[in-house]
Amino acid sequence: MTLPVTVRRVTDPDDPALAAFGRIQEQSYYAPDMLIPPAAFPHLVAGGGRGERRDRILVAENAAGQVLGGTVYHLLPEAGFSSFVAVARDARGRGVSRALHEARLEDIRAHGLKGLFADSVFPGREDAADREAEARVGTDPVARRRALHALGYRTVDVPYWQPVGGPNGGPLTDLDLIYDPLDGASTVPTRLVTSTLRAYWSGWLGQSRARREAEALAERAGSDTLALLPATETPRYWQGKGVEQ
Repeated sequence: MTLPVTVRRVTDPDDPALAAFGRIQEQSYYAPDMLIPPAAFPHLVAGGGRGERRDRILVAENAAGQVLGGTVYHLLPEAGFSSFVAVARDARGRGVSRALHEARLEDIRAHGLKGLFADSVFPGREDAADREAEARVGTDPVARRRALHALGYRTVDVPYWQPVGGPNGGPLTDLDLIYDPLDGASTVPTRLVTSTLRAYWSGWLGQSRARREAEALAERAGSDTLALLPATETPRYWQGKGVEQ
């Protein structure tokens, strides 16, 4: 059953909804230390984005004003990038994520952007320890990718990894880049992918490193246009390495 919810953008650093969303985030993700910490939320809503990035936090509330979930995302020069969506455990499967996603797409459309990127763990490359950790917080990577596909996301057919965060600070390679195009296209220009990631990464890697990482991704892409696959699939690069679908 869909819950009646109201989605709003938080703009006041002292809004108590930020702390409520922060608690949901920490309870919903198996490795919360890898996310933007809730302590940074007031800075984000106060306009703390760097360079080309404009930060956004939306919360979904019920009629009593209880926070059921929220999202952190960023408006970049040509597209948006979603850092995280979290929904309280007892509100999952009831339309809260969809309400948040539709509100983000409205914001992206209003700013003349082309769509919304995100990254998501692919189940076939997630190690056993992380799968167990996910189960403890009530999440499942297979169900999540199905839900992302239902929302409109598609897997960008390119070898993608997050530059920093893996073992000893190396890249995370269990993630796929996903994209929800506002025009419903079946492909995405490689230039849009790399320019968006460069702008997104610059805030925490710096301009030079972000540019190098974006250029490396363009080299791996090997073409000017990338196919958009079902969000339940991983890129053909990984399929060729025998990753289980």
